[in-house]
Amino acid sequence: MIEEKIESLGIKLPSPPTPAGSYVAVVKTGNLLFISGQIPMVDGKLLYTGKVTDENLETAQKSAKTCAINILAQLKRELGDFEKVSKIVRLSGFVNSDPEFSQHPKVINAASDLLHEIFGEKGIHSRIAVGVANLPLNSMTEIDAIVEVTE
Repeated sequence: MIEEKIESLGIKLPSPPTPAGSYVAVVKTGNLLFISGQIPMVDGKLLYTGKVTDENLETAQKSAKTCAINILAQLKRELGDFEKVSKIVRLSGFVNSDPEFSQHPKVINAASDLLHEIFGEKGIHSRIAVGVANLPLNSMTEIDAIVEVTE
């Protein structure tokens, strides 16, 4: 059912990005998956870079949505079946923004809204959305997730 929803939205899951440092992409403890920060990387190419401003808000939202799609790719690799997701618990969203920019929630909403659209009530989560001085590889956004799963 979730797979069909993703396909109906025209989303093709990429290969999950590999970690860029000394960590793993997903850690499972109990019934929780901790998904490391995902940047807008697709097929080894970083799609969105630079500082977020009021002028490129829509581009930043595309960046956040790409991060959410990478979270989905990590879930698919780890679980094999999206039906094992019982709840998207939390997202932490980081925005590489100019100091004057204050619309961080609007940027990360793109990821939150996508997960809600795909998972319905299971996709409603807690969240932070903060601005930072810079992100790895000058990425526009980075988002991590905590997901509850059933076996």
